Amino acid sequence: MIAIDVAGLNVRFGAFRAITDLSLTIDYGEVHAIIGPNGAGKTTLLDVISGLTRPVSGRVTLDGARELTRLSDTAIARAGVRRKFQKPSVFMALSVGENLEIGGLGDASLIDETARLIGLADQLQRPAGTLSHGQKQWLEIGMVLAARPRVLMLDEPVAGLTDGETDLTAELIATLRGPDRAIVVVEHDMDFVERIADRVTVLHEGRTLFEGAMADARQDRQVIDVYLGR
Repeated sequence: MIAIDVAGLNVRFGAFRAITDLSLTIDYGEVHAIIGPNGAGKTTLLDVISGLTRPVSGRVTLDGARELTRLSDTAIARAGVRRKFQKPSVFMALSVGENLEIGGLGDASLIDETARLIGLADQLQRPAGTLSHGQKQWLEIGMVLAARPRVLMLDEPVAGLTDGETDLTAELIATLRGPDRAIVVVEHDMDFVERIADRVTVLHEGRTLFEGAMADARQDRQVIDVYLGR
């Protein structure tokens, strides 16, 4: 079942074409990675889906019915589309538990469940500002999860993480997979992408260059030339 349907999307910033005639689908039950070189339009796509950027034309629909490009970012979040940004934006002066309360709107049982899921159950009283970079990444994922999203978008979730933290993040994403949730990941770590993604879309200059399995993307001549290298 299709969760997000992007059709004929065009985004301009002045004379710069960030996205051109882009169409793709994101399905429930899958982890769909969006990859490509810097400036390919990856983050812009997430910005459009989450309501932070308005397209010149085209549409983005949720469940084939709700046109997200007509809604505010707040309404989109309430509809179940949630996002973790590239840099952790947790509340540093608050505890881990208080950060999760903000995400979960005070549901105590949901907060405990989420804290266990992200590996911070024994850190609930700890100030978020004292966490490691990896733990802050997991906390922000937890804040998004506490809202029980149907579409979960993760922008570079392993940027700056150690190998061990990257492994734990891959395990976390595996546990989040489910038939009633779509997961979108933007990431530059191709080994990580190959571990987690069911499908990848490679963007180049705002257009789809390739879509399919990561193993096939590694063998695609165009993908090699413009992104992966030889």
